[in-house]
Amino acid sequence: LQITGLIFGGVGMVGTLAATAMPQWRVSAYVDGNIVVFETIWEGLWMDCINQLGIRLQCKFYDSVLALPPPLEAFRALMCIAAGLSVLAFLTAIVGVKYTRRSKDGPQAVSVFILAAGVAFLLTGTFVLIPVSWTGGSIIRDFYDPEVPVPLKRELGAALFVGWGSSALLLAAGAMYCHF
Repeated sequence: LQITGLIFGGVGMVGTLAATAMPQWRVSAYVDGNIVVFETIWEGLWMDCINQLGIRLQCKFYDSVLALPPPLEAFRALMCIAAGLSVLAFLTAIVGVKYTRRSKDGPQAVSVFILAAGVAFLLTGTFVLIPVSWTGGSIIRDFYDPEVPVPLKRELGAALFVGWGSSALLLAAGAMYCHF
């Protein structure tokens, strides 16, 4: 169970780092009858990208942190905290698995590192789940809002799915470690 938790936590950590860095949080939606698409727009936590005909990709980092909307600033902060905490939780889990004592007579004595890693994994999974779910909810809400112009409608990007998957793995790893 400890090794499975370590694997889940490791994959969840990599997913958290990937979702934080990926620019595909919001992807342009094509809801008109036009089937000829020349550009795909990606919006992420750190930059916007335009992919033209799958050949040319241009990305631009946001100019000013102060000009960002407050939810985006909060999502950046939560994802950075989650990325750091996931690395810390993974390292703590490695130490905990290594220093768990086993005996023939009684149950294994679980290291305090295992419990600390479990709590950290649970916290990290929650920190990832909040911005990813909030962004997904706002994309869906805006997509079905008739007052939002068609060019501004967006779809769920790949980073959101990576975030949901890594959050599930982190929560599962945390639950495994807290179970001991």
